[in-house]
Amino acid sequence: MSFWNRRRGAPAAELLPVHVGIIMDGNGRWAKRRGLPRKEGHRQGAKTFRKIAEYASQIGIRYLTVYAFSTENWKRPKEEVDSIMQLLREYLREIERYAEENVRLRFLGDRSALDADIRELMERAEAGSRNHTGMTLNIAINYGGRDELTRAVKSLAQSCIKGELSPVDIDYAQIAARLDTAGQPDPDLIIRPSGEQRISNFLICQSAYAEFLYMKVLWPDFTPRHFDRALWMYSRRSRRFGGLSA
Repeated sequence: MSFWNRRRGAPAAELLPVHVGIIMDGNGRWAKRRGLPRKEGHRQGAKTFRKIAEYASQIGIRYLTVYAFSTENWKRPKEEVDSIMQLLREYLREIERYAEENVRLRFLGDRSALDADIRELMERAEAGSRNHTGMTLNIAINYGGRDELTRAVKSLAQSCIKGELSPVDIDYAQIAARLDTAGQPDPDLIIRPSGEQRISNFLICQSAYAEFLYMKVLWPDFTPRHFDRALWMYSRRSRRFGGLSA
């Protein structure tokens, strides 16, 4: 039973965010506090990801974007990076279960640095869920907001060189159409567990008017109840988008 039903009744549909982003932070600290290798924190974090993604789909979230691996995470020890990539492989190999859940999978980020087998698994997952009509689950892997913007600008420059577009016609809509989230609504709510209060290069263009919520719980300990609490706090905020409140 959700927090909404236990404490406040079912939320009106208009109170739920359409698009939620989550910076899955705190795996390493979770492991360190227990005297475990960092890879064990990532393994537990992967279990939490599956649980929260399933729950978000069940309660009616239309888009969920999770920050799994950033462009800066390559700086971490090779053993840790390898363990994260192996967890991604394991997840992608069990992707058939999303056929039953009707979840559409998308991957954000630059895939060129990933191993060929991972790229193939990602392509198969996207193709196999393309016609699903439930929640869209975006997994950001080798993703960085600045890198995404750089790739979008390069695409615009190529269009200008080819004569397909004039520089004077470039506006944000042209940029947004070249971002990894093209065709999707911007995030309404971004949640960062672990207590850190920064966005760490996550959806920096798309989150211009997102509500941010920082929670003092490490990602492996994050539960549907924490997610419910985040949604409740979001529902209490007044979103004015630069205007005045009613």
